[in-house]
Amino acid sequence: MRISARADYAVRAVLELAARQDDGPMKAEAIATVQDIPHKFLEGILGDLRRAGLVDSRRGGNGGYRLARDASAITVADVIRAVDGPIVSVRGVRPTGLTYAGSAEPLLPLWIALRANVRRILEGVTIADIATGTLPENVQLLAAEPAAWENP
Repeated sequence: MRISARADYAVRAVLELAARQDDGPMKAEAIATVQDIPHKFLEGILGDLRRAGLVDSRRGGNGGYRLARDASAITVADVIRAVDGPIVSVRGVRPTGLTYAGSAEPLLPLWIALRANVRRILEGVTIADIATGTLPENVQLLAAEPAAWENP
């Protein structure tokens, strides 16, 4: 599985907004600078997040972006889906839309299981969890496994 630059930038932008939620709207330029995200690229991402109902925007001198709802009500999966679409796909197709024949038939339940595990993690972690440094225990346990940090 690959996390796109777009998804990584989107999560980082939403985290920045969560960290500064009490400071009022934040300009895209400020988010881009603090998170080292290309500004023009970020503008498109923020538009996707706004259309998905995850952020609000306001124009003008005191304008900028804010979270549209509490950080505890936004999951990492919500953010990724807003900018990249389905979290797990095979050749651009959701696993439930695939069919295999013959010796490849066992692939389908494998892809479905992979999707279930990825969703379990990404839907179980909120922006507030990350912003406060309190990842769920199951995520902490997985990240604590030495093999998780190795590149085979």
